[in-house]
Amino acid sequence: MPEPRPPVPPFDAAAALKKVRAAEAAWNTRDPDRVAAAYSEDSEWRNRDEFFRGREEIRAFLQRKWERELDYVLRKDLWAFGDDRIAVRFQYEWHDAEGRWFRSYGNELWEFDADGYMRRREASINDVAIEESDRRLFAPRAEDDDSGIPLH
Repeated sequence: MPEPRPPVPPFDAAAALKKVRAAEAAWNTRDPDRVAAAYSEDSEWRNRDEFFRGREEIRAFLQRKWERELDYVLRKDLWAFGDDRIAVRFQYEWHDAEGRWFRSYGNELWEFDADGYMRRREASINDVAIEESDRRLFAPRAEDDDSGIPLH
């Protein structure tokens, strides 16, 4: 039996926000093992047009992702929540091996098991080419930063 991964459902606003900020912090490490550990063993994912099942497929995807999306920096905002579900909107910036910069906009729907592991993630993401001078995300969020992300 896995150890609980607090906060666990049912979520209130504070617990949902804590889950979102924990996910943001983990993804900003760009550590596939750390991020994959937040998902249930049989977690199901849709990421853009790709589908994954289980931690090993998720870990492999994340490793490929961060080999391609260099200097990745992410912000997530809580959009809505229910007993065992959370919706977020997010933006992240990254560049490719040729030095072209992008801002990726997206929405995620999350569903959690009783132990607080994410058992389902559906992500819709769009990439927009930006100039390096248009970047606005330079480092992970500071602990005392409660600001939201701009819409565009």
